[in-house]
Amino acid sequence: MPDPFVLTLSCADRPGITARVTSFLFERGGNILEAQQFNDRMSDAFFMRVEFDPGAISRDAFRAEFAPLASEFAMEWKLSLRDRPRRVLIMVSKFDHCLADLLYRWRIGELPMDPVAIVSNHPRAAIEHTDLGDVPFHHLPITRDTKPAQEAQVRAIAEQSGAELIVLARYMQILSDEHAAHFAGRCINIHHSFLPGFKGAKPYHQAYERGVKMIGASAHYVTGDLDEGPIIHQDAESIGHADTPDALVRKGRDIESRVLAEAVRLHLEERVLLNGQRTVVFRG
Repeated sequence: MPDPFVLTLSCADRPGITARVTSFLFERGGNILEAQQFNDRMSDAFFMRVEFDPGAISRDAFRAEFAPLASEFAMEWKLSLRDRPRRVLIMVSKFDHCLADLLYRWRIGELPMDPVAIVSNHPRAAIEHTDLGDVPFHHLPITRDTKPAQEAQVRAIAEQSGAELIVLARYMQILSDEHAAHFAGRCINIHHSFLPGFKGAKPYHQAYERGVKMIGASAHYVTGDLDEGPIIHQDAESIGHADTPDALVRKGRDIESRVLAEAVRLHLEERVLLNGQRTVVFRG
């Protein structure tokens, strides 16, 4: 039995797209395992994700035969192997709870990824409580003057390791516009609050001072606009008047970890399609 494929596509909305795609699969012996679509009436755009057993057709043959149909509808499309682990580079600073959570979920088989490198602007001792196993660790310190050179090193490591996704697991550095553009659409950041709101240092202390009744976290794609990239996943937790800043930090760690992990899973499973400044997320 061949490995299942995932076909994702987007194009201008018009009648017949779903019928043409599903008929194409049927005519070539494909068996649909999961299919989701979304018609964005605000932008007249169409989005679709299909998992299918390809039958006897190879991936190269599928690409060649599907290309004319994609051209007819001016589709942006991608064909992937569903079960192939994606190569992931993780970046971290001193707060390693998100890193530890990602590695744990990977080890138990929950995240279909292959961690190829961990990059930090702090020495290994800063995250000594996290078991990195055999994942290569790179200490790349950064200052204002060395930022361009350090980011060039990160890009070189990503290229050499074949990284397909960059995850900022509480990496507390602002990426340059050049760096963000280089990893456009394949770099996920976890922001320690709902966006927008409570930006800057000590967000949970800011929330405490404002007396908020709910805290949350947002995972989004990185762009040149700080914390303004398309949001993939968010979650929240209610708090009360008796919660101290330390309690908010503790609860915040849990929210950040699970929000980032879910966003990474959705990306790895090809469930996130960009829709301008927003995302279409086909959950499963």
